[in-house]
Amino acid sequence: MIREILKHNDVFVNNGTFKSFASNKCPRKKLAILTCMDTRLVELLPAALGIHNGDVKLIKNAGGLILDPFDSTIRSLLIAVLEFGVEEIMVIGHTDCGAAVLSPETIIAHLIQRGISMETILRLKEEGLDFESWFQGFEDTETAVQTSVTLIKGHPLMPSDVAVQGFVMDITCGRLDQVS
Repeated sequence: MIREILKHNDVFVNNGTFKSFASNKCPRKKLAILTCMDTRLVELLPAALGIHNGDVKLIKNAGGLILDPFDSTIRSLLIAVLEFGVEEIMVIGHTDCGAAVLSPETIIAHLIQRGISMETILRLKEEGLDFESWFQGFEDTETAVQTSVTLIKGHPLMPSDVAVQGFVMDITCGRLDQVS
């Protein structure tokens, strides 16, 4: 698959298709969106929101959540605000999220199936990796989004003038419902 992608990339660059995507590093809409990495959102989310290349800072991870107040997601949001002019943040969860049903036990079983030894897993646990929270899913998407919104709003490094709102997108049609 990577070889096919590289062939496409060569054509994309050499025929000048890239020119229609020209933009700069500051988002035109002064907006950052934190959302899930779900494959169904790749085209649905921008289409449903009417956003295009250069409009927003788009941050994606499993579940579209912040698990720790000092993780790479909050770091990215802070940099978007402090360095690139973002004034508003949307946290967008979605229905039928695969991250919701994650369980640490299943992830550990998959790690072992993929050749990671139990010794390595136990060593990482001893070194402080909390598999239970790091690989835990969530029961309710609205609550998970609200938790991330609350964490962003209350973060000691987030300027208080940044507007933060949470939403859940219906994955079947793209409709947004506000949750905070």
